[in-house]
Amino acid sequence: MLNKILNSRKILVFIIPFLLGSLSVFSFQPFNITLINFLIFPIFFLILSNINKRSKNKYRKKPYLKNLFFVGYFFGIGFFLSGTYWISYSLTFDENLGVLIPFSIILIPLCLGLFFGVASLFSGPFIKNDYSSFFLFCLIFSLIDYLRGNILSGFPWNLWSYSWSWLVEIIQILNPAGLYAFNSISIALFCSPVILFFNNKYKYFVFSFFLLTFFSFYIYGSYKINNNEEILRDVKQTVNVKIISPNFDMRYIHTDQEIKETIKKIVRYSDPDQNKETIFIWPEGIFAGVYFEDLKKFSDVFNKSFSKKHLLIFGVNTQDESSDKFYNSLVVSNNKLEILYRYDKKKLVPFGEFIPFHNFFEKFGLKKITYGYGSFSKGNEQKNFKLDNLNILPLICYEIIFPKLSQVAEKKTNMIVNISEDAWFGNSIGPHQHFSKAIFRSIENNTYLIRSANKGISAFINNNGKTIKRLEPNEVGNIELDIPLVNNDLKNKNDLIFFVLLFTYTIIFFVFRNKL
Repeated sequence: MLNKILNSRKILVFIIPFLLGSLSVFSFQPFNITLINFLIFPIFFLILSNINKRSKNKYRKKPYLKNLFFVGYFFGIGFFLSGTYWISYSLTFDENLGVLIPFSIILIPLCLGLFFGVASLFSGPFIKNDYSSFFLFCLIFSLIDYLRGNILSGFPWNLWSYSWSWLVEIIQILNPAGLYAFNSISIALFCSPVILFFNNKYKYFVFSFFLLTFFSFYIYGSYKINNNEEILRDVKQTVNVKIISPNFDMRYIHTDQEIKETIKKIVRYSDPDQNKETIFIWPEGIFAGVYFEDLKKFSDVFNKSFSKKHLLIFGVNTQDESSDKFYNSLVVSNNKLEILYRYDKKKLVPFGEFIPFHNFFEKFGLKKITYGYGSFSKGNEQKNFKLDNLNILPLICYEIIFPKLSQVAEKKTNMIVNISEDAWFGNSIGPHQHFSKAIFRSIENNTYLIRSANKGISAFINNNGKTIKRLEPNEVGNIELDIPLVNNDLKNKNDLIFFVLLFTYTIIFFVFRNKL
């Protein structure tokens, strides 16, 4: 049976890699079967090694480099098909866009799969069952994930490190090391069982080293979490925050009456206490299609429902009259609906909030997924919202997946607020994967993160990535917590350790290529 598989190009080059990539989705939220990656990576490595080994006989008359590319490419197609299919659900809310659903399901994996195809093409010719090849494999696939997350607009979705999101002890290393360094270490850990197939007397010792690394991360994480609990008990400054989850269906508001009804519902779910200082956080999308100027018509409703002790944080469309630009914004207002702070989203969703090369695509009547034909403008560099001892970094929707946005934030940031509209993705795995990224941002920045998501997971996440309270995607209501304002310099600010790892992998490959 094994020989039949090894001798079948279709099975070895196309079918098995595609199945491996497809199975990887079970390692991420909401499944969290991380152990499956300890099978996926070794098998993937051994396939590349086998094709490389047999290239001098069986594949000598065939385009052997093309086979190596196809192994990674079909792996990538399976990976992105199973992991991002839910993106197409957002096209179901506009009947004019329904025709694009089959194309989005197919084209996204076909395009993004190229990253893994290129990685296997560059690493494959050097892959053998030895240690130098092992580190080259880790080097190339770590680098390709970094490029995927940074070139063009970047899409660092479902990096391998996110499959640890449920085990907060392991991911405490994020704070000193950073996301991409931890992702590189995760790739090495997942691939480490392949060492047992090497013809080397030290293989059990080397494999044990990786096991020891895993347990050392767990011990470090446990110590850090326990120590943090003692620190939090000594924090004197707190702020009361209430997250509201209205569970609204995906819809656009067209009339003043609809605006008024929406406000009434959100006030009822907020259940404000007039005498208690509170920050209310409402999700993005509750005023879908509404501009702030339209909302101000109902400032008297806000004034009656909330007091001077209240702050309101929510998402709404805004317009810059001087430049006639439109923005997807987060605003902080008082009970009179006077804007105290405004943040315009910087990382816009391609085709969701703006149309790349819009002059070309609009000739064919293609519009962005969100309301209206015109694209939102990209926000400029903006500072945190500050009030007394409060220092908030705002992130709108999928901006939470970009570690750079929190890395460049002020060191004195003591709260991250992420508002999101997850109704776009229905009852799929999308909202769960989206939530897992927030866990990582809280640890990297050593800061409490408050997430308010309509039809997504709303939660209070502490600075160690622990979920203190949460509302599930289909729950209606609110959750409330006194947030300790943790303020320290223990924040990850760059990817230096990642590049040090890449340099180390490179040295190991070249120095020991013919010695191990």
